[in-house]
Amino acid sequence: MRATDGKYLTFALCGEEYGIPILQVKEIIGITSITRMPEMPDYVKGVINLRGKVIPVTDMRLRFDLAPMDYNERTCIIVVEVEDGQAKVPVGLVVDAVSEVATVKETDIEETPHLGAASRIDYVSGLAKLQGNVKILLDINRIFSPETVSQLNS
Repeated sequence: MRATDGKYLTFALCGEEYGIPILQVKEIIGITSITRMPEMPDYVKGVINLRGKVIPVTDMRLRFDLAPMDYNERTCIIVVEVEDGQAKVPVGLVVDAVSEVATVKETDIEETPHLGAASRIDYVSGLAKLQGNVKILLDINRIFSPETVSQLNS
């Protein structure tokens, strides 16, 4: 899916800036106690209790095969809704820091470059050129396969 213009929540991971459509963001919370779950992929840190609802939490650094980092006061969890084929499921994304809500115009968006068959970056919907920097726009529904979302939800 190609990125479209609109508002994006931008956040930092390993020194790079990423953006997700603001309409998929439900809330942002500070890092909290995460209960580990057995037999989950490494990037799934566990679950949190958010006002009585159990939500799976994934570490985006680990999901993108980036170097792990100890959590600090700027680390936060972005709660988004991901489609699992039948419904929208809340998932927490651990990121280094939230930056801002940026307005991205269609003229500021470049297509994702083709980097060869070995690279799997189909979850990148485009690259936004903003204020002299490039922000990587993500398609949240492609980061997690429907099977993974179903597994997280159960």
